[in-house]
Amino acid sequence: MGVDDRPGLAELSAVSVGRSPDPLNSQSLHADAYVKPEWFDLEMGAVFARTWRWICHVEKVREPGAYTTATIAGMPILVVRSSDGELKAFYNVCKHRAHELLEGDGTTRSIVCPYHAWTYDLGGVLIAARHTSHLPDFDKSEICLDEIPVEEFGGFVYVNLDPSAVALAEEASGLATEIAHWAPDVEQLTFAHRLNYTIESNWKNVIDNFLECYHCHVAHKDFVSLVDMDTYEVTTHDIYSSHMAEAGTTANTAYDVSEATVRDHAVWWLWPTTCLMRYPGRGNIIVLNVIPDGAGRTRETYDFFLETPEPNDAELESINYLDEVLQVEDIGLVESVQRGMGTPAFTQGRLVTDPDGGGLSEHGLHHFHGLVLAAYQTEIAAASPPSRGKTDSNFGELG
Repeated sequence: MGVDDRPGLAELSAVSVGRSPDPLNSQSLHADAYVKPEWFDLEMGAVFARTWRWICHVEKVREPGAYTTATIAGMPILVVRSSDGELKAFYNVCKHRAHELLEGDGTTRSIVCPYHAWTYDLGGVLIAARHTSHLPDFDKSEICLDEIPVEEFGGFVYVNLDPSAVALAEEASGLATEIAHWAPDVEQLTFAHRLNYTIESNWKNVIDNFLECYHCHVAHKDFVSLVDMDTYEVTTHDIYSSHMAEAGTTANTAYDVSEATVRDHAVWWLWPTTCLMRYPGRGNIIVLNVIPDGAGRTRETYDFFLETPEPNDAELESINYLDEVLQVEDIGLVESVQRGMGTPAFTQGRLVTDPDGGGLSEHGLHHFHGLVLAAYQTEIAAASPPSRGKTDSNFGELG
């Protein structure tokens, strides 16, 4: 996308039409933001390169030398536990000729580039470079991998490409406390299973669908037999929202909960793409990582962290339910919405909200859309000459 093709303040105003700080009187985010590639291109810098993104459970990088790799906003990164126990994150790029350094995950004593064997210690400092002793003004100790912010938070590891990022523990000040209350065993859980999906939909449609249960009675008959919708509450916070309900207290059509020790449905969404879920059963956390893959495609991973690396029979049943029923239902929904947004028949719709924050309210979407528009505003204003006009402070009001 060229500079001239980037959305400006006029386009931001158009995509924000109908937005009100009051969730009771607000329209949804304009369809252009879901279907036009220029908005997705803007999001790469405005959202994905400036927010905390989920990487893994702490167990994966718990010991010195343990590492993992990922791609964030198109950028290769690596996370490693240093020899002194400090967690580090770097661009996964060699300072010699830009080759990627590590692949996948594992354990290592040093970081060795597979191209020319330049070698870095676990703190990112160059410690060996073949055939360089004769080079003038070449000091290995002055060459270091580019570091990025990394944080252990609520049992998981997150990174942020923004070097000036506010600490996640500060930005989402109450989330770690909530996780510790509802899932006190989170750090002791272990990886057990992963599900993968590709969805023909913009990532924001996937998040929209996750943030409301207005559709649940209609589309998820088994889910509403598992979760007591009369107790369902959605609470929005700074950059996250909490979705809580009693669940698994009686027989249901989703999966067996007869021996469950967890009897709650505790779910959190963390801006922009991390979804954490605690379902009825044994101790567990399920991480839905939403991975944007273009304006009209999204990839998802569902990672199941359980008390043991092998799911028991009830957990296998719950995994099959999520995979073969709930995900099939939700993917069908969001792909249909994406197709509808690509027609002239839809631009935006009235959000259905209530002041009590019940499970049938769409105020979680209102909160999310406010964060999206605020990110757009920040990015566009930074690139816009002052003469182009003032920005609208209502974009960032989350309601």
